[in-house]
Amino acid sequence: MNYPSIAKELITHLGGKSNITALAHCATRLRLAVADESLIDESAIDNLEGVKGQFKIAGQYQVIFGSGIVNQVYAEMAKLTGMSEMSTNDVASAGAQKQNIFQRAVKGLSDIFVPIIPAIVAGGLLMGIYNLLTAQGLFIDGLSLIDANPGLTDLASMINTFANAPFVYLPILLAFSASKKFGGNPFLGAALGMLMVHPDLLNGWGFGGASVSGTIPVWNIMGLEIEKVGYQGSVLPVLVAAFILAKVELGLRKVIPSVLDNLLTPMLAIFITGFLTFTIVGPFTRDIGFLLGDGLNWLYNTAGFIGGALFGAMYAPFVITGMHHSFIAIETQLLADIATTGGTFIFPIAAMSNVSQGAAALAVGVMSKDKKMKGIAIPSGVTGLLGITEPAMFGVNLKLRYPFIAAITAAGLSSAFITMFNVKAQALGAAGIPGIISIAPDQIGYYVVGMLIAFVTAFGLTIVLGLREQAKQNVKVTA
Repeated sequence: MNYPSIAKELITHLGGKSNITALAHCATRLRLAVADESLIDESAIDNLEGVKGQFKIAGQYQVIFGSGIVNQVYAEMAKLTGMSEMSTNDVASAGAQKQNIFQRAVKGLSDIFVPIIPAIVAGGLLMGIYNLLTAQGLFIDGLSLIDANPGLTDLASMINTFANAPFVYLPILLAFSASKKFGGNPFLGAALGMLMVHPDLLNGWGFGGASVSGTIPVWNIMGLEIEKVGYQGSVLPVLVAAFILAKVELGLRKVIPSVLDNLLTPMLAIFITGFLTFTIVGPFTRDIGFLLGDGLNWLYNTAGFIGGALFGAMYAPFVITGMHHSFIAIETQLLADIATTGGTFIFPIAAMSNVSQGAAALAVGVMSKDKKMKGIAIPSGVTGLLGITEPAMFGVNLKLRYPFIAAITAAGLSSAFITMFNVKAQALGAAGIPGIISIAPDQIGYYVVGMLIAFVTAFGLTIVLGLREQAKQNVKVTA
């Protein structure tokens, strides 16, 4: 593969070097920001050697090459454009200038949550392993694995401790990431997060019971009573508090003399924000967070399979717009209050959508006689089944349209099925076949059946629609 030639042609088809304002790459995609998208020759780019797909999202133009190849193409393009020092954040920032307020809000949530996903996923998957060890009758009639093998009891207990840590101390992770996003000192943000889960406070998990019994501890400051309650597992209070902290810190730096800046700014920022958090911000936003989680569960349980079908069919369009990143905040809140919610219903529905997209792409790969399309469709279909759908969706399904229609239909049908049986995840992970470990043990069977419905429906419907499309093309050629 002639990488210098591919890079040179790609720059030409992108409207020339002057049209490219930012350049970077991730594991599989070349990510660019361009001044004028109308100058892009998409059909020519599609025919370039190595290109597996292209799409526009969040003000960015992205070209899919696949792992290994993208590095080589990027290196050659960086030489030709002189943009070797740029990162994906630079591209995102350049693309963000073209976004509306809503898109920027969704991107902001994504920027905060994406860096902490590995910690949440690690805890979630460990929680899934704990569930497998302790589930009654899942592998042995009437017994759990630790009942049958008492030597595993302490191992299960240790895994449970490891699994809970990211959720118990979630405010620290969130406050660090959010403060960095809002322009403040992330270590001050972490300190604020630590303050919100300090062991001297009433554990947030016990707030409901203490509220009913009237035993909530308080600080009494000159007649003002402030509840000494922690925010373990909270999301919204931490985000708002981190925003206030960043603004207070930046404001103080403008008025405090530089000689006293390092001494006074951190102290005053933490004290002011902490006081506002425990008196106003925390109690108010905590209640909103609980209402949000309760409201979503009410809607899910009330709308039943119809609501599940609609959400399932709409999930892939959410992915196209990038809105699915905002669901992370909701899922984290649902998991944090798992004793009440039973887990997150969003994860299983996302898995149904992902499996459907993967199956549709695989069907295209089986049907297609085009070697390039087959080479793109089959690998991307497999990755879709494993929970990563962008290559399948943007490289195959959206391009041909009918596989995408088949996939969202299958996603709606399979999501309706799992909703009827109230399938929920007790942890986050890869939303696809590997997601089995994240599902509540007594609901794994329904989850597997749901994936089978998604796969068979998407695969079969893609074949049917594909044959219909071929028949239409044959009629046009004959005419």
